[in-house]
Amino acid sequence: MTMFKLSALCSALISTGIYAVEKPIQKDEQSIETLVITANPIGRSVLESATPVTILGGEALDNSQAATLGETLKGVPGVNSTYFGPVASSPIIRGLDGPRVKILQNGLDTSDASRVGPDHVTTVEASTATQIEVLRGPATLLYGSGAIGGVVNVVDNRLPRERQDDINGEVATSYDSVSNEKMLSGDINGGTGNFAFHADGFTRDSDDYEIPDEASDADSDSVGKLENSAIDASGGTVGIGWIGDDVNVAFSYARLDNEYGIPGHEHAHEDEDHEEEEHDEDEHDEEDHDAEHEEESVFARLKQNRYQSRIDWQNIDGPFTQIHWLNAYTDYEHSEIEDGAIGTTFSNEAKESRLWAKHAPLSGWEGVVGVHFTSSDFSALGEEAFTPSTETRSTALFVLEEKQTGAFLWQLGARFEYTKHQPDNSFFSEDEHDDDDADEEHEEIHFADESFNASSFSAGVVYTLNEKSSLAFNYARSERAPSASEIFSNGLHISTGTFEVGAGFDIELDDDGYELVQSSRSVENEVSNNLDLSYRYQGDTITADVSIFYNDIANYLYEQDTGLDSEQLHGHEEEELEDEHDHEEEVTPVFIFRQQDAVLYGFEAQLDWHLSDNLRVESFADYTRAKLDEAASEDGNRNVPRIPAMRLGMQFHWETDDWHAELGATHYAKQDKFASYETQTDGYTLVSAAMNYYTTVADSDVTVFLKGNNLTDRVARVHSSFLKDVAPLPGRSFVLGARVNF
Repeated sequence: MTMFKLSALCSALISTGIYAVEKPIQKDEQSIETLVITANPIGRSVLESATPVTILGGEALDNSQAATLGETLKGVPGVNSTYFGPVASSPIIRGLDGPRVKILQNGLDTSDASRVGPDHVTTVEASTATQIEVLRGPATLLYGSGAIGGVVNVVDNRLPRERQDDINGEVATSYDSVSNEKMLSGDINGGTGNFAFHADGFTRDSDDYEIPDEASDADSDSVGKLENSAIDASGGTVGIGWIGDDVNVAFSYARLDNEYGIPGHEHAHEDEDHEEEEHDEDEHDEEDHDAEHEEESVFARLKQNRYQSRIDWQNIDGPFTQIHWLNAYTDYEHSEIEDGAIGTTFSNEAKESRLWAKHAPLSGWEGVVGVHFTSSDFSALGEEAFTPSTETRSTALFVLEEKQTGAFLWQLGARFEYTKHQPDNSFFSEDEHDDDDADEEHEEIHFADESFNASSFSAGVVYTLNEKSSLAFNYARSERAPSASEIFSNGLHISTGTFEVGAGFDIELDDDGYELVQSSRSVENEVSNNLDLSYRYQGDTITADVSIFYNDIANYLYEQDTGLDSEQLHGHEEEELEDEHDHEEEVTPVFIFRQQDAVLYGFEAQLDWHLSDNLRVESFADYTRAKLDEAASEDGNRNVPRIPAMRLGMQFHWETDDWHAELGATHYAKQDKFASYETQTDGYTLVSAAMNYYTTVADSDVTVFLKGNNLTDRVARVHSSFLKDVAPLPGRSFVLGARVNF
């Protein structure tokens, strides 16, 4: 497994002059060009942030790249992966994910459906990124209530901001043995005079990935592989910019197409028909067989068109010295296909605009004020839709301020946000079935527009102890408006294998089963009170970063196991479900969103030690504990579900001349603090190794690399994954590739 190279970050600090120390420098430490957090409009560095921040860039990012964002970032301390197989995986930050973690592309929301379900991919691509910024802890001030748990900002060059005197770029290719994955990516930047341009693209194609034989289902037709885990994705971006002395203007267009399998959804009727299909295979040619296989598979087809723009006004006279305006329009569509037919289509038409200005210093305070608007028209259409189409609008005002007084850097901020959800109530009506005798209870379900006011504040300080160390403290009170799916969900959620009921409903029991009725209770904002304390040290040969956090969340929204199943729901008898979908798995447990207080606390620690000019060692550890204030079940269990286990990792780096080698291991402890409906996850250790060779060909820098992952072929299951028992991590794999920078 690849870990974030903290020393790469430190060497960049040296190059920027923030610290002037002498220490051995290795090739894999020289790629990060900037430590400025682009997600912060004030432009502070990592060491100047009261909030814990990690920047993954340069060769550290190259070595960590995976097909999904969650797997790319899972080596960053405090960050884990939801791991819905290799096809869909989102970051978990300090135990929080989904609608609590914002995924950004150059500072604006990706506006995909990855916050709605774990089987939905994030639409950002790491292979064409220049750096990825991870803000651990609440970051609601700039990015809204959906960032109550943290922010992941993927940065690339699609919006040119600097003049280009020549042509430069990168081409990379790799092959992964575990899934027969072939990946090719590239980007190019250039320009003339005030005009600059950027273009990038990638393609990724893989088969079902291999897993250890002992992790396979004995009844499976493909022992040693995970069915429905193939990927066929491609995308590209073009951007242009005009860079003046005081005004910059940039515009970009990006297209993404992704077709990927959905593991864990092979249905019984497919297994029953398998023997007949095998008998017929001998009578069909290879093309017909491939067509049959495609029809039988369960997969998703995603496409997205995204437009972004940026206008910067600088060197302004008056109360404001800079003004920046960012805009994005996203047209997203995601269809889930089974047996050749579309079951559900998710779509989202989103608009986002952020306008902010940096004011002139006032009594030593520097900062920004801004307005932020988002609009989302989200729809889920089809027989397997579990949430209604919803229009969501959000408007916010925010302010961030900083002041340096001696060794103290003070940071203050506030945000006021208004959010409104407008659901399509026809989703809850039986009229669409043309049934004159529709259940009256269903007709009574009608949600008025749900609106929320959220106020967030933060106060932090960075205290420079001496030229080598600093101490940072940050307090944030952040509010999050519940998402539409957390309020209005009412149906079978195929990816999680549950019948999902939103917090806007109650369950009424009777002798024959139960029915869902609209709740008279209002759904409240989540309110997080988060404390962060960080110590950072950079010596001549040792760098270290330790953070501890305590997060007390009022009105925490979580899914509670009701002990009921979908067969007992009036109007959803098993016969009806089988007639509509022909799925035995449709009889599923019922989970309902409920609110109560919760506490999450833990730590992250990193250490990088240069033992000599050629050898260094880096290590990390992280831990998150999450508990509800009251038991969520009769057995007294207070554990929050799907919380990652503690991790310990160590990696040795050896370098001489044009060679660089790595050997590392990461241990995942067993997770025995699990919710009532979960099971314990055994601990495991993943061993990895890598070798890089650097050379120059025709004035271009060339890196040839070979990586080995899970070298001991260990069965490893991710506790935070909905598919823990179905989709273990890949078995032993070898990745061969090359990168050319010109």
